[in-house]
Amino acid sequence: MPEPIAAWWARRRTSRGLAVPYPVGSYREAWASYPVLVRQYRPEHNGGIVLSQIPPAADVWLCWLCDAGHVFVATPDEQRHRPGRERRRSSWCPECSELAAPRALPMRPPMAPAAVVRAQAAGVPGQDSGAPVQAAAGPGRAGAARSPGGAVPVDPSPPPRRRRASSTGLPSTTPRAAPPGPPFPADPARRPEQAPPLASWSTTARRSESAPPLGSTSAPRTDATRASRPDPVGQPTRASRTGRVARPTRAARPVCDKTPALPTGTPFVSACAPKPASAVEAELRAELTARLEFEPGLNAVRVGRPFFDHVEVWPDIVLSELRVAIEYDSTGRHGLEHVGHRETADRRKDAALRAAGWEVVRLRTGKLPPLGPHDLQLSGLTRQTVPLLLDELRAIRGPLLVDAYLRR
Repeated sequence: MPEPIAAWWARRRTSRGLAVPYPVGSYREAWASYPVLVRQYRPEHNGGIVLSQIPPAADVWLCWLCDAGHVFVATPDEQRHRPGRERRRSSWCPECSELAAPRALPMRPPMAPAAVVRAQAAGVPGQDSGAPVQAAAGPGRAGAARSPGGAVPVDPSPPPRRRRASSTGLPSTTPRAAPPGPPFPADPARRPEQAPPLASWSTTARRSESAPPLGSTSAPRTDATRASRPDPVGQPTRASRTGRVARPTRAARPVCDKTPALPTGTPFVSACAPKPASAVEAELRAELTARLEFEPGLNAVRVGRPFFDHVEVWPDIVLSELRVAIEYDSTGRHGLEHVGHRETADRRKDAALRAAGWEVVRLRTGKLPPLGPHDLQLSGLTRQTVPLLLDELRAIRGPLLVDAYLRR
């Protein structure tokens, strides 16, 4: 269970028998791929302990300060896995994420159709001759009633809405609508000050409805009796409970059918693959094309098992002749790329490619750690990037095969 930074530091000093259990810089390399977290961490809010003294897997509460000035508490693991599918700068702060999330607009009263407004503005003759009849405001009512002039008035009282279930699994705090009828049974012998509370009356009413009183000879309830009794407002019926559609699991989600029926490991041109948007990736592809001959235009590889609702993966560069996929990885503008959950997705992608008979070479920049045996840690795209990549391709497929595709 997480504990405050002072208690965690004192416990580590006792367990390790040292005044400073973790020297400064012990975990600098582990935090180097999270520049945003290095900037958010403040030693003055954490007892003077610097971030490089804290293991990334430590179960301890830390104080963080975002660029907007929000101070919040989170564990190292929680903060490293905070970015989700949204590529926003606000993903690193829970308060900024809540402020950036779109909110639902308040419900507005029902508006009359445009045809009704135009008819009323034009002053249709005979419109005021009869009493207006309320129109149907929902699909559950009968057909809309019209006045003699043809105008359809708007129902000023919309039907009551059903109570929505809580999204957190906890009981809803919205008060339940009271059932129709008097607040307590009509009893002339009972004085008003002796009226039972509403909760006890509802419990008594349920018991009286479920079982007849002792000594009575009333017949048991039938389906017709149940159907004739109106349901309280806000309580879903049994049919509505059973008619809910369950959320599909990951195994039951449909897989995209646009992938052609090809053997596993076959490269092809995918219609679902996103278009390249990185200028550095385009520059790397151009420099590699000038040194190595390979089939251009391929952007996907067929894999054996689904990967994010597809049976295909989309490497940055596909070398079909060598069956090698090349990936260029950087942390991106806001430090969200290829860290946390995205790093887990990268490992799944590499495993799917290797299971299909391919090999992966990742060019890791921004102090990202290597994920595979053939990954290269680089400072960026330089003159030595392509020669180092060719040497790694020779180590994978052999110099005889790789040199045969070199441009003379």
